Amino acid sequence: MITVADHIVSVLRISGVRRVYGLPGDSLNGFTDAIRRSGEISWEHVRHEETAAFAAAADAGLTGQLAVCAGSCGPGNLHLINGLFDAQRSRVPVLAIAAHIPRSEIGSQYFQETHPQELFGECSVYCELVSTPEMAPRILAMAMRAAVEDNGVAVVVIPGEIFLQRIPEQPVRPISATRSVLCPDEASLQRAADMLNAAERVTILGGAGVAGAHDALVQLAATLQAPVVHALRGKEFIEYDNPFDVGMTGLLGFASGYKAIKEADTLLMLGTDFPYQQFYPENATVIQVDVRGAHLGRRTPIDLGLRGTVGDTLAALQPLLRPKHDREHLDRALRHYRKTRASLDALAVNDRDRTPIRPEYLAGLIDRLAAADAVFTCDVGSPVVWAARYLSMNGRRRLLGSFNHGTMANALPHAIGAQSAYPGRQVIALAGDGGLTMLFGELVTLIQNRLPVKVIVFNNSSLNFVELEMKAAGIVTFGTDLQNPDFAAVATAMGIHGRKVTEPADLEDVLKEAFAHDGPAVIDVHTARQELSIPPAITIEQAKGFSLYAIRTILAGRSDELLDLITTNVARRILD
Repeated sequence: MITVADHIVSVLRISGVRRVYGLPGDSLNGFTDAIRRSGEISWEHVRHEETAAFAAAADAGLTGQLAVCAGSCGPGNLHLINGLFDAQRSRVPVLAIAAHIPRSEIGSQYFQETHPQELFGECSVYCELVSTPEMAPRILAMAMRAAVEDNGVAVVVIPGEIFLQRIPEQPVRPISATRSVLCPDEASLQRAADMLNAAERVTILGGAGVAGAHDALVQLAATLQAPVVHALRGKEFIEYDNPFDVGMTGLLGFASGYKAIKEADTLLMLGTDFPYQQFYPENATVIQVDVRGAHLGRRTPIDLGLRGTVGDTLAALQPLLRPKHDREHLDRALRHYRKTRASLDALAVNDRDRTPIRPEYLAGLIDRLAAADAVFTCDVGSPVVWAARYLSMNGRRRLLGSFNHGTMANALPHAIGAQSAYPGRQVIALAGDGGLTMLFGELVTLIQNRLPVKVIVFNNSSLNFVELEMKAAGIVTFGTDLQNPDFAAVATAMGIHGRKVTEPADLEDVLKEAFAHDGPAVIDVHTARQELSIPPAITIEQAKGFSLYAIRTILAGRSDELLDLITTNVARRILD
Protein backbone atom coordinates (compact mmCIF):
# COMPACT_ATOMS: atom_id res chain seq x y z
CA MET A 1 0.00 0.00 0.00
CA ILE A 2 1.08 3.58 -0.69
CA THR A 3 -0.33 6.99 0.25
CA VAL A 4 -2.10 9.08 -2.37
CA ALA A 5 0.53 11.79 -1.88
CA ASP A 6 3.37 9.33 -2.49
CA HIS A 7 1.67 8.15 -5.67
CA ILE A 8 1.29 11.73 -6.92
CA VAL A 9 4.95 12.49 -6.27
CA SER A 10 6.02 9.26 -8.03
CA VAL A 11 4.00 10.10 -11.14
CA LEU A 12 5.34 13.66 -11.22
CA ARG A 13 8.92 12.45 -10.78
CA ILE A 14 8.79 9.78 -13.50
CA SER A 15 7.15 12.33 -15.83
CA GLY A 16 10.10 14.70 -15.51
CA VAL A 17 8.79 17.18 -12.94
CA ARG A 18 11.62 18.39 -10.71
CA ARG A 19 10.08 21.40 -8.97
CA VAL A 20 6.81 22.27 -7.25
CA TYR A 21 6.11 25.94 -6.48
CA GLY A 22 3.97 26.78 -3.49
CA LEU A 23 3.36 27.82 0.09
CA PRO A 24 2.76 25.18 2.80
CA GLY A 25 -0.49 24.81 4.68
CA ASP A 26 -2.12 22.20 6.90
CA SER A 27 -4.30 20.76 4.15
CA LEU A 28 -1.17 20.33 2.00
CA ASN A 29 0.93 18.65 4.69
CA GLY A 30 0.56 15.16 3.28
CA PHE A 31 1.71 16.33 -0.16
CA THR A 32 4.63 18.48 0.99
CA ASP A 33 5.85 15.73 3.30
CA ALA A 34 5.83 13.29 0.38
CA ILE A 35 7.95 15.77 -1.58
CA ARG A 36 10.36 16.03 1.34
CA ARG A 37 10.74 12.28 1.56
CA SER A 38 11.16 11.81 -2.19
CA GLY A 39 14.48 13.68 -2.31
CA GLU A 40 14.09 14.12 -6.09
CA ILE A 41 11.56 16.95 -6.37
CA SER A 42 12.33 20.32 -4.83
CA TRP A 43 9.79 22.44 -2.99
CA GLU A 44 10.22 25.99 -4.36
CA HIS A 45 8.97 28.01 -1.42
CA VAL A 46 7.52 31.41 -2.36
CA ARG A 47 5.86 34.07 -0.22
CA HIS A 48 2.53 34.26 -2.06
CA GLU A 49 0.66 31.55 -3.96
CA GLU A 50 0.06 33.92 -6.86
CA THR A 51 3.82 33.88 -7.36
CA ALA A 52 3.80 30.07 -7.33
CA ALA A 53 1.45 30.00 -10.31
CA PHE A 54 3.37 32.71 -12.20
CA ALA A 55 6.65 30.90 -11.55
CA ALA A 56 5.20 27.63 -12.80
CA ALA A 57 3.94 29.41 -15.92
CA ALA A 58 7.43 30.78 -16.63
CA ASP A 59 9.00 27.38 -15.95
CA ALA A 60 6.62 25.68 -18.38
CA GLY A 61 6.99 28.45 -20.95
CA LEU A 62 10.78 28.15 -21.02
CA THR A 63 11.19 24.39 -20.73
CA GLY A 64 8.13 23.30 -22.67
CA GLN A 65 7.54 20.72 -19.92
CA LEU A 66 4.78 20.34 -17.34
CA ALA A 67 5.28 22.61 -14.33
CA VAL A 68 3.49 22.26 -11.01
CA CYS A 69 2.21 24.64 -8.32
CA ALA A 70 0.23 23.97 -5.17
CA GLY A 71 -1.95 25.81 -2.69
CA SER A 72 -3.66 24.89 0.56
CA CYS A 73 -7.43 24.97 1.00
CA GLY A 74 -9.55 28.09 0.63
CA PRO A 75 -7.49 31.30 0.50
CA GLY A 76 -4.30 29.36 -0.24
CA ASN A 77 -5.33 27.92 -3.58
CA LEU A 78 -7.56 30.91 -4.33
CA HIS A 79 -4.37 33.00 -4.47
CA LEU A 80 -3.20 30.82 -7.38
CA ILE A 81 -5.95 32.04 -9.66
CA ASN A 82 -4.33 35.12 -11.22
CA GLY A 83 -1.16 33.26 -12.13
CA LEU A 84 -3.21 30.35 -13.47
CA PHE A 85 -5.20 32.69 -15.69
CA ASP A 86 -1.87 33.95 -17.01
CA ALA A 87 -0.64 30.41 -17.68
CA GLN A 88 -3.88 29.41 -19.39
CA ARG A 89 -3.87 32.44 -21.67
CA SER A 90 -0.18 31.96 -22.45
CA ARG A 91 -0.95 28.32 -23.38
CA VAL A 92 1.66 26.62 -21.22
CA PRO A 93 1.23 23.26 -19.43
CA VAL A 94 0.72 23.77 -15.69
CA LEU A 95 -0.70 21.39 -13.10
CA ALA A 96 -2.18 23.01 -9.99
CA ILE A 97 -2.69 20.91 -6.86
CA ALA A 98 -5.50 22.63 -4.95
CA ALA A 99 -5.99 21.24 -1.47
CA HIS A 100 -9.57 21.28 -0.17
CA ILE A 101 -11.36 21.22 3.18
CA PRO A 102 -12.31 17.81 4.67
CA ARG A 103 -14.77 15.87 2.50
CA SER A 104 -17.32 15.54 5.28
CA GLU A 105 -17.48 19.32 5.66
CA ILE A 106 -17.96 20.26 2.00
CA GLY A 107 -21.18 22.23 1.65
CA SER A 108 -21.42 23.18 5.33
CA GLN A 109 -19.84 26.63 5.06
CA TYR A 110 -16.84 25.20 6.91
CA PHE A 111 -13.79 27.27 7.86
CA GLN A 112 -12.02 28.44 4.66
CA GLU A 113 -14.53 26.69 2.42
CA THR A 114 -14.65 27.65 -1.27
CA HIS A 115 -15.77 25.80 -4.39
CA PRO A 116 -12.53 25.26 -6.32
CA GLN A 117 -14.09 23.47 -9.31
CA GLU A 118 -16.23 26.52 -9.98
CA LEU A 119 -13.47 29.02 -9.25
CA PHE A 120 -10.87 27.42 -11.50
CA GLY A 121 -13.20 26.33 -14.27
CA GLU A 122 -12.64 29.43 -16.40
CA CYS A 123 -8.84 29.30 -16.24
CA SER A 124 -8.26 25.61 -16.94
CA VAL A 125 -8.61 22.91 -19.56
CA TYR A 126 -9.39 20.36 -16.83
CA CYS A 127 -10.59 20.75 -13.24
CA GLU A 128 -11.81 17.89 -11.07
CA LEU A 129 -12.33 16.90 -7.45
CA VAL A 130 -10.78 13.76 -5.98
CA SER A 131 -13.53 12.62 -3.62
CA THR A 132 -12.15 9.15 -2.79
CA PRO A 133 -8.56 7.88 -2.58
CA GLU A 134 -9.21 5.34 -5.33
CA MET A 135 -10.05 8.12 -7.80
CA ALA A 136 -6.72 9.93 -7.35
CA PRO A 137 -4.46 8.01 -9.79
CA ARG A 138 -6.90 8.24 -12.69
CA ILE A 139 -7.82 11.90 -12.16
CA LEU A 140 -4.16 12.85 -11.78
CA ALA A 141 -3.29 11.08 -15.05
CA MET A 142 -6.17 12.72 -16.92
CA ALA A 143 -5.24 16.14 -15.55
CA MET A 144 -1.59 15.83 -16.53
CA ARG A 145 -2.55 14.54 -19.97
CA ALA A 146 -4.94 17.44 -20.52
CA ALA A 147 -2.30 19.99 -19.49
CA VAL A 148 0.43 18.70 -21.80
CA GLU A 149 -1.81 17.92 -24.79
CA ASP A 150 -3.91 21.09 -24.66
CA ASN A 151 -1.08 23.36 -23.45
CA GLY A 152 -3.10 24.71 -20.59
CA VAL A 153 -3.84 24.58 -16.90
CA ALA A 154 -5.17 21.46 -15.20
CA VAL A 155 -6.41 21.64 -11.61
CA VAL A 156 -6.71 18.66 -9.26
CA VAL A 157 -8.74 19.45 -6.13
CA ILE A 158 -7.91 17.13 -3.22
CA PRO A 159 -9.32 17.23 0.32
CA GLY A 160 -6.37 17.34 2.70
CA GLU A 161 -7.03 14.03 4.43
CA ILE A 162 -7.00 12.10 1.13
CA PHE A 163 -3.29 12.84 0.63
CA LEU A 164 -2.56 10.62 3.63
CA GLN A 165 -4.95 7.79 2.80
CA ARG A 166 -3.60 4.57 1.30
CA ILE A 167 -4.25 2.91 -2.03
CA PRO A 168 -2.84 -0.28 -3.57
CA GLU A 169 0.58 0.32 -5.09
CA GLN A 170 0.36 0.21 -8.89
CA PRO A 171 2.66 0.61 -11.91
CA VAL A 172 3.65 4.23 -12.45
CA ARG A 173 3.79 5.35 -16.05
CA PRO A 174 5.27 8.65 -17.29
CA ILE A 175 2.97 11.20 -18.88
CA SER A 176 4.36 13.49 -21.56
CA ALA A 177 3.06 15.26 -24.64
CA THR A 178 2.63 13.29 -27.85
CA ARG A 179 4.29 14.32 -31.09
CA SER A 180 2.05 14.65 -34.14
CA VAL A 181 2.03 16.17 -37.61
CA LEU A 182 -0.91 18.54 -37.96
CA CYS A 183 -1.40 19.94 -41.42
CA PRO A 184 -4.35 21.11 -43.57
CA ASP A 185 -5.65 18.85 -46.36
CA GLU A 186 -4.21 19.09 -49.88
CA ALA A 187 -7.20 20.96 -51.33
CA SER A 188 -7.01 23.67 -48.67
CA LEU A 189 -3.25 24.03 -49.12
CA GLN A 190 -3.67 24.37 -52.89
CA ARG A 191 -6.34 27.01 -52.40
CA ALA A 192 -4.02 28.95 -50.10
CA ALA A 193 -1.20 28.67 -52.63
CA ASP A 194 -3.47 29.93 -55.43
CA MET A 195 -4.47 32.96 -53.37
CA LEU A 196 -0.87 33.77 -52.42
CA ASN A 197 0.40 33.24 -55.96
CA ALA A 198 -2.22 35.66 -57.29
CA ALA A 199 -1.52 38.33 -54.67
CA GLU A 200 0.58 41.42 -55.42
CA ARG A 201 1.30 42.69 -51.89
CA VAL A 202 1.55 39.95 -49.27
CA THR A 203 2.32 40.77 -45.64
CA ILE A 204 2.93 38.06 -43.03
CA LEU A 205 1.79 38.53 -39.42
CA GLY A 206 3.34 36.01 -37.04
CA GLY A 207 2.82 35.19 -33.38
CA ALA A 208 3.97 32.71 -30.76
CA GLY A 209 2.85 29.81 -32.95
CA VAL A 210 5.88 30.44 -35.17
CA ALA A 211 8.12 28.97 -32.43
CA GLY A 212 10.31 26.30 -34.02
CA ALA A 213 9.52 27.42 -37.57
CA HIS A 214 11.81 30.45 -37.92
CA ASP A 215 13.76 29.22 -40.96
CA ALA A 216 10.60 28.11 -42.76
CA LEU A 217 9.09 31.55 -42.14
CA VAL A 218 12.12 33.33 -43.61
CA GLN A 219 12.06 31.02 -46.64
CA LEU A 220 8.36 31.75 -47.15
CA ALA A 221 8.92 35.51 -46.91
CA ALA A 222 11.69 35.26 -49.52
CA THR A 223 9.41 33.33 -51.87
CA LEU A 224 6.55 35.79 -51.49
CA GLN A 225 8.76 38.93 -51.20
CA ALA A 226 6.67 39.66 -48.13
CA PRO A 227 7.48 41.87 -45.14
CA VAL A 228 7.10 40.05 -41.82
CA VAL A 229 5.31 41.75 -38.92
CA HIS A 230 5.18 40.18 -35.48
CA ALA A 231 2.80 40.34 -32.57
CA LEU A 232 4.43 40.80 -29.17
CA ARG A 233 4.46 37.10 -28.28
CA GLY A 234 6.08 36.35 -31.62
CA LYS A 235 8.99 38.75 -31.09
CA GLU A 236 11.46 36.22 -29.68
CA PHE A 237 10.76 33.72 -32.49
CA ILE A 238 10.58 36.03 -35.51
CA GLU A 239 12.70 39.17 -35.45
CA TYR A 240 16.23 37.69 -35.30
CA ASP A 241 18.23 36.79 -38.44
CA ASN A 242 15.26 37.89 -40.52
CA PRO A 243 15.94 40.28 -43.43
CA PHE A 244 12.17 40.58 -43.97
CA ASP A 245 11.33 41.76 -40.45
CA VAL A 246 9.60 45.16 -40.32
CA GLY A 247 8.80 45.27 -36.62
CA MET A 248 5.83 44.83 -34.37
CA THR A 249 2.25 45.97 -34.69
CA GLY A 250 -0.30 46.77 -32.02
CA LEU A 251 -0.59 49.34 -29.25
CA LEU A 252 3.09 48.90 -28.35
CA GLY A 253 4.33 48.45 -31.90
CA PHE A 254 6.03 50.28 -34.71
CA ALA A 255 4.54 52.50 -37.40
CA SER A 256 6.32 50.32 -39.98
CA GLY A 257 4.54 47.15 -38.85
CA TYR A 258 1.20 48.93 -38.85
CA LYS A 259 1.70 50.28 -42.38
CA ALA A 260 2.98 46.98 -43.81
CA ILE A 261 -0.29 45.35 -42.78
CA LYS A 262 -2.54 48.22 -43.83
CA GLU A 263 -0.95 48.38 -47.32
CA ALA A 264 -1.20 44.64 -48.03
CA ASP A 265 -3.70 43.16 -50.45
CA THR A 266 -3.21 39.76 -48.78
CA LEU A 267 -2.46 39.12 -45.10
CA LEU A 268 -1.10 35.72 -44.06
CA MET A 269 -1.55 35.16 -40.32
CA LEU A 270 0.70 32.50 -38.82
CA GLY A 271 0.16 31.21 -35.29
CA THR A 272 -1.21 34.45 -33.91
CA ASP A 273 -4.32 35.41 -31.99
CA PHE A 274 -3.51 39.14 -32.15
CA PRO A 275 -6.62 40.71 -30.57
CA TYR A 276 -6.79 44.36 -31.72
CA GLN A 277 -9.20 44.63 -34.63
CA GLN A 278 -8.25 48.22 -35.47
CA PHE A 279 -4.79 47.09 -36.61
CA TYR A 280 -6.03 44.65 -39.27
CA PRO A 281 -6.40 45.67 -42.94
CA GLU A 282 -9.87 46.70 -44.09
CA ASN A 283 -10.07 45.28 -47.61
CA ALA A 284 -7.37 42.63 -47.82
CA THR A 285 -7.67 38.91 -48.41
CA VAL A 286 -6.86 37.15 -45.13
CA ILE A 287 -5.49 33.63 -44.73
CA GLN A 288 -5.01 32.33 -41.20
CA VAL A 289 -3.02 29.33 -39.95
CA ASP A 290 -3.62 28.17 -36.37
CA VAL A 291 -3.40 24.89 -34.54
CA ARG A 292 -6.68 25.75 -32.79
CA GLY A 293 -9.52 25.60 -35.28
CA ALA A 294 -11.90 27.53 -33.04
CA HIS A 295 -9.55 30.53 -33.16
CA LEU A 296 -9.72 30.89 -36.93
CA GLY A 297 -11.46 34.13 -37.90
CA ARG A 298 -12.28 35.25 -34.39
CA ARG A 299 -10.23 38.47 -34.56
CA THR A 300 -10.89 39.56 -38.14
CA PRO A 301 -12.95 38.07 -40.99
CA ILE A 302 -10.88 35.56 -42.99
CA ASP A 303 -11.13 34.24 -46.51
CA LEU A 304 -9.41 30.94 -45.72
CA GLY A 305 -8.68 29.17 -42.46
CA LEU A 306 -6.03 26.47 -42.24
CA ARG A 307 -5.87 24.28 -39.14
CA GLY A 308 -2.37 23.06 -38.45
CA THR A 309 0.92 23.90 -36.80
CA VAL A 310 2.89 26.64 -38.52
CA GLY A 311 5.90 24.39 -39.13
CA ASP A 312 3.94 21.50 -40.63
CA THR A 313 1.73 23.79 -42.70
CA LEU A 314 4.60 25.81 -44.18
CA ALA A 315 6.50 22.63 -45.06
CA ALA A 316 3.52 21.46 -47.10
CA LEU A 317 2.67 24.90 -48.55
CA GLN A 318 6.14 25.98 -49.67
CA PRO A 319 6.41 23.62 -52.72
CA LEU A 320 3.09 24.94 -54.06
CA LEU A 321 4.20 28.58 -54.20
CA ARG A 322 5.66 30.43 -57.19
CA PRO A 323 8.56 32.75 -56.34
CA LYS A 324 7.71 36.44 -56.68
CA HIS A 325 10.18 38.97 -58.06
CA ASP A 326 8.41 42.31 -57.52
CA ARG A 327 9.94 43.81 -54.34
CA GLU A 328 8.11 47.15 -54.35
CA HIS A 329 5.84 46.34 -51.38
CA LEU A 330 8.68 44.70 -49.45
CA ASP A 331 11.23 47.45 -50.12
CA ARG A 332 8.76 50.17 -49.14
CA ALA A 333 8.07 48.37 -45.87
CA LEU A 334 11.78 47.85 -45.19
CA ARG A 335 12.57 51.51 -45.85
CA HIS A 336 9.84 52.55 -43.47
CA TYR A 337 11.11 50.12 -40.84
CA ARG A 338 14.67 51.47 -41.07
CA LYS A 339 13.32 55.01 -40.66
CA THR A 340 11.14 53.98 -37.71
CA ARG A 341 13.96 52.00 -36.09
CA ALA A 342 16.35 54.93 -36.43
CA SER A 343 13.81 57.25 -34.82
CA LEU A 344 13.35 54.90 -31.89
CA ASP A 345 17.08 54.31 -31.45
CA ALA A 346 17.70 58.07 -31.43
CA LEU A 347 15.70 58.22 -28.18
CA ALA A 348 17.72 55.47 -26.44
CA VAL A 349 20.54 57.82 -25.47
CA ASN A 350 21.90 59.72 -22.53
CA ASP A 351 20.10 62.98 -23.21
CA ARG A 352 22.95 65.38 -22.31
CA ASP A 353 22.98 64.02 -18.74
CA ARG A 354 19.49 65.38 -18.20
CA THR A 355 17.42 63.87 -15.42
CA PRO A 356 15.29 61.94 -14.89
CA ILE A 357 16.77 59.15 -17.03
CA ARG A 358 15.10 58.24 -20.29
CA PRO A 359 13.50 54.77 -20.00
CA GLU A 360 14.55 54.13 -23.62
CA TYR A 361 18.18 54.65 -22.63
CA LEU A 362 17.82 52.23 -19.74
CA ALA A 363 16.21 49.55 -21.92
CA GLY A 364 18.85 50.03 -24.61
CA LEU A 365 21.68 49.59 -22.11
CA ILE A 366 20.08 46.46 -20.65
CA ASP A 367 19.89 45.02 -24.15
CA ARG A 368 23.53 45.80 -24.91
CA LEU A 369 24.92 44.54 -21.61
CA ALA A 370 22.80 41.42 -21.12
CA ALA A 371 24.06 37.93 -21.88
CA ALA A 372 23.53 36.39 -25.29
CA ASP A 373 21.20 33.79 -23.76
CA ALA A 374 19.54 36.01 -21.16
CA VAL A 375 15.94 35.47 -20.11
CA PHE A 376 14.02 38.73 -19.80
CA THR A 377 10.75 39.16 -17.94
CA CYS A 378 8.80 42.42 -18.04
CA ASP A 379 5.95 43.93 -16.09
CA VAL A 380 2.76 45.04 -17.79
CA GLY A 381 2.74 48.80 -18.29
CA SER A 382 5.62 50.96 -19.44
CA PRO A 383 8.33 48.26 -18.96
CA VAL A 384 6.68 46.06 -21.58
CA VAL A 385 6.73 48.99 -24.04
CA TRP A 386 10.46 49.47 -23.67
CA ALA A 387 11.11 45.71 -23.70
CA ALA A 388 9.14 45.32 -26.93
CA ARG A 389 10.99 48.16 -28.62
CA TYR A 390 14.54 47.88 -27.32
CA LEU A 391 15.33 44.29 -26.34
CA SER A 392 16.79 42.44 -29.31
CA MET A 393 16.23 38.72 -29.72
CA ASN A 394 18.81 36.39 -31.26
CA GLY A 395 17.29 32.92 -31.15
CA ARG A 396 18.82 32.17 -27.74
CA ARG A 397 17.34 34.94 -25.60
CA ARG A 398 13.84 34.56 -24.22
CA LEU A 399 11.18 37.14 -23.35
CA LEU A 400 8.37 36.40 -20.90
CA GLY A 401 5.48 38.58 -19.81
CA SER A 402 1.78 38.61 -19.13
CA PHE A 403 1.16 39.46 -22.76
CA ASN A 404 -2.33 37.95 -23.04
CA HIS A 405 -3.67 38.20 -19.49
CA GLY A 406 -2.12 41.64 -18.96
CA THR A 407 -1.77 41.57 -15.19
CA MET A 408 0.49 43.72 -13.05
CA ALA A 409 3.24 42.24 -10.89
CA ASN A 410 4.31 39.40 -13.19
CA ALA A 411 7.97 40.28 -13.84
CA LEU A 412 9.47 39.19 -10.50
CA PRO A 413 7.37 35.99 -10.13
CA HIS A 414 8.10 35.00 -13.74
CA ALA A 415 11.79 35.61 -13.07
CA ILE A 416 11.62 33.32 -10.03
CA GLY A 417 10.31 30.49 -12.19
CA ALA A 418 12.80 31.18 -14.96
CA GLN A 419 15.79 31.22 -12.59
CA SER A 420 14.57 28.10 -10.78
CA ALA A 421 14.36 26.24 -14.09
CA TYR A 422 17.75 27.55 -15.29
CA PRO A 423 19.97 28.27 -12.26
CA GLY A 424 23.05 29.09 -14.35
CA ARG A 425 21.37 31.41 -16.83
CA GLN A 426 21.13 35.19 -16.57
CA VAL A 427 17.58 36.27 -15.70
CA ILE A 428 16.67 39.96 -15.82
CA ALA A 429 13.33 41.32 -14.61
CA LEU A 430 12.25 44.68 -16.05
CA ALA A 431 9.95 45.71 -13.22
CA GLY A 432 7.64 48.66 -12.86
CA ASP A 433 7.56 50.38 -9.50
CA GLY A 434 3.86 49.59 -9.18
CA GLY A 435 4.24 45.98 -10.28
CA LEU A 436 7.21 45.29 -8.03
CA THR A 437 5.56 46.65 -4.90
CA MET A 438 2.41 44.60 -5.53
CA LEU A 439 4.38 41.40 -4.80
CA PHE A 440 7.26 43.08 -3.00
CA GLY A 441 7.71 40.22 -0.56
CA GLU A 442 9.06 37.97 -3.29
CA LEU A 443 12.38 39.76 -3.07
CA VAL A 444 12.82 37.63 0.05
CA THR A 445 12.29 34.54 -2.13
CA LEU A 446 15.37 35.51 -4.16
CA ILE A 447 17.47 35.35 -0.99
CA GLN A 448 15.82 32.29 0.50
CA ASN A 449 16.01 30.23 -2.72
CA ARG A 450 19.41 31.60 -3.76
CA LEU A 451 18.15 32.95 -7.08
CA PRO A 452 20.52 35.48 -8.72
CA VAL A 453 17.76 37.40 -10.52
CA LYS A 454 18.61 40.96 -11.57
CA VAL A 455 15.63 43.24 -10.94
CA ILE A 456 15.79 46.54 -12.84
CA VAL A 457 13.15 48.94 -11.53
CA PHE A 458 11.73 51.53 -13.95
CA ASN A 459 10.91 53.92 -11.13
CA ASN A 460 8.76 56.81 -12.37
CA SER A 461 6.70 57.14 -9.16
CA SER A 462 3.49 56.45 -11.02
CA LEU A 463 1.23 53.93 -12.65
CA ASN A 464 2.68 55.24 -15.87
CA PHE A 465 0.74 53.38 -18.53
CA VAL A 466 -2.53 54.06 -16.74
CA GLU A 467 -1.67 57.75 -16.84
CA LEU A 468 -1.08 57.54 -20.59
CA GLU A 469 -4.48 55.90 -21.04
CA MET A 470 -6.08 58.70 -19.03
CA LYS A 471 -4.36 61.36 -21.12
CA ALA A 472 -5.48 59.71 -24.35
CA ALA A 473 -9.04 59.72 -23.03
CA GLY A 474 -8.82 63.40 -22.09
CA ILE A 475 -8.90 62.71 -18.35
CA VAL A 476 -6.83 64.55 -15.77
CA THR A 477 -4.55 61.96 -14.17
CA PHE A 478 -5.82 60.86 -10.77
CA GLY A 479 -4.93 58.11 -8.32
CA THR A 480 -1.77 57.14 -10.18
CA ASP A 481 0.89 58.69 -7.94
CA LEU A 482 3.15 56.23 -6.13
CA GLN A 483 4.99 57.13 -2.93
CA ASN A 484 7.92 54.76 -3.31
CA PRO A 485 10.59 53.74 -0.82
CA ASP A 486 14.26 53.72 -1.71
CA PHE A 487 14.16 50.33 -3.44
CA ALA A 488 17.94 49.96 -3.33
CA ALA A 489 18.02 50.60 0.42
CA VAL A 490 15.21 48.11 1.01
CA ALA A 491 17.04 45.51 -1.07
CA THR A 492 20.27 46.14 0.84
CA ALA A 493 18.43 45.68 4.13
CA MET A 494 17.23 42.30 2.85
CA GLY A 495 20.76 41.22 1.98
CA ILE A 496 20.39 41.89 -1.75
CA HIS A 497 22.84 43.90 -3.85
CA GLY A 498 21.01 47.24 -4.22
CA ARG A 499 21.90 50.42 -6.08
CA LYS A 500 19.94 53.60 -6.81
CA VAL A 501 20.62 55.48 -10.04
CA THR A 502 19.46 59.05 -10.62
CA GLU A 503 22.21 60.27 -12.99
CA PRO A 504 22.44 58.94 -16.57
CA ALA A 505 26.25 59.00 -16.49
CA ASP A 506 26.26 56.41 -13.67
CA LEU A 507 23.83 53.98 -15.24
CA GLU A 508 26.09 51.81 -17.41
CA ASP A 509 28.63 51.09 -14.67
CA VAL A 510 25.91 50.26 -12.16
CA LEU A 511 24.28 47.81 -14.58
CA LYS A 512 27.62 46.16 -15.36
CA GLU A 513 28.27 45.75 -11.64
CA ALA A 514 24.83 44.24 -11.08
CA PHE A 515 25.08 41.81 -13.97
CA ALA A 516 28.48 40.65 -12.75
CA HIS A 517 27.27 40.21 -9.15
CA ASP A 518 27.04 36.61 -7.96
CA GLY A 519 23.57 36.85 -6.48
CA PRO A 520 20.31 38.77 -6.74
CA ALA A 521 20.39 42.51 -7.41
CA VAL A 522 17.87 45.36 -7.36
CA ILE A 523 18.73 48.45 -9.40
CA ASP A 524 16.40 51.37 -8.71
CA VAL A 525 16.52 53.63 -11.77
CA HIS A 526 14.63 56.93 -11.63
CA THR A 527 13.12 57.29 -15.09
CA ALA A 528 11.12 60.03 -16.79
CA ARG A 529 7.49 59.94 -15.78
CA GLN A 530 6.17 61.92 -18.73
CA GLU A 531 7.89 59.95 -21.52
CA LEU A 532 5.22 59.24 -24.13
CA SER A 533 5.05 55.75 -25.64
CA ILE A 534 3.29 56.78 -28.85
CA PRO A 535 1.28 53.99 -30.55
CA PRO A 536 1.91 53.43 -34.28
CA ALA A 537 -1.41 55.00 -35.23
CA ILE A 538 -3.05 57.79 -33.24
CA THR A 539 -6.82 58.00 -33.70
CA ILE A 540 -8.74 61.23 -33.93
CA GLU A 541 -10.31 60.37 -30.58
CA GLN A 542 -6.88 60.01 -28.97
CA ALA A 543 -5.71 63.30 -30.43
CA LYS A 544 -8.83 64.99 -29.07
CA GLY A 545 -8.23 63.25 -25.77
CA PHE A 546 -4.71 64.65 -25.40
CA SER A 547 -6.06 68.13 -26.18
CA LEU A 548 -8.80 67.77 -23.58
CA TYR A 549 -6.27 66.45 -21.09
CA ALA A 550 -4.10 69.54 -21.62
CA ILE A 551 -7.03 71.92 -21.16
CA ARG A 552 -8.40 70.12 -18.10
CA THR A 553 -4.95 69.85 -16.51
CA ILE A 554 -4.47 73.62 -16.77
CA LEU A 555 -7.96 74.27 -15.39
CA ALA A 556 -7.19 71.91 -12.50
CA GLY A 557 -4.22 74.08 -11.59
CA ARG A 558 -1.62 71.48 -12.59
CA SER A 559 0.09 73.29 -15.47
CA ASP A 560 3.48 72.17 -14.11
CA GLU A 561 2.59 68.57 -15.07
CA LEU A 562 1.80 69.70 -18.61
CA LEU A 563 5.07 71.63 -18.82
CA ASP A 564 6.94 68.52 -17.69
CA LEU A 565 5.22 66.49 -20.40
CA ILE A 566 6.22 68.98 -23.09
CA THR A 567 9.78 69.35 -21.81
CA THR A 568 10.34 65.59 -21.62
CA ASN A 569 9.13 64.98 -25.17
CA VAL A 570 10.26 68.15 -26.96
CA ALA A 571 13.07 66.29 -28.74
CA ARG A 572 10.83 63.45 -29.87
CA ARG A 573 10.22 63.23 -33.59
CA ILE A 574 6.69 62.21 -34.53
CA LEU A 575 6.77 58.76 -36.16
CA ASP A 576 4.80 58.75 -39.39
